[in-house]
Amino acid sequence: MLSFIIKTHQKNTVYRGNHIFILNKGMNSGKPQKEPFTNSFVIQFSNPEDTETVYWLAYSLWKAKFWHQSLCGSVIPFLRIHDFKKYFARKVDEMLLEFDQHQKEVKAMQLLELKEEQFHQNIALINDLRRAILHRYCKK
Repeated sequence: MLSFIIKTHQKNTVYRGNHIFILNKGMNSGKPQKEPFTNSFVIQFSNPEDTETVYWLAYSLWKAKFWHQSLCGSVIPFLRIHDFKKYFARKVDEMLLEFDQHQKEVKAMQLLELKEEQFHQNIALINDLRRAILHRYCKK
């Protein structure tokens, strides 16, 4: 059983140990990150394995736009901590029931993230080469 604590992140608080941050305002609500967001929840864990496991669950929920159904507010949508705790705990329990499948999916997502990063690097290199070629025409 995973044990974790979900709290609202306070701006100048320094957290020790294992934790992740979850954005709670805007259309990217639910986005996990290792570094704090200004408007975020913090999830604290007892060990690094739980942190990594739950990070990828949170990442999957964010990419699937799972939290959009729970957003409140008309100008700047936000995610309430009560709703986040309730639904997130359910999803963690579901993930634990199919933990082997979850691990396979995490490995696949990590590979996809790596490939996506390589793709973006290739696009940047192509754009740099295009600029270098087109720069020749501007020099004349």
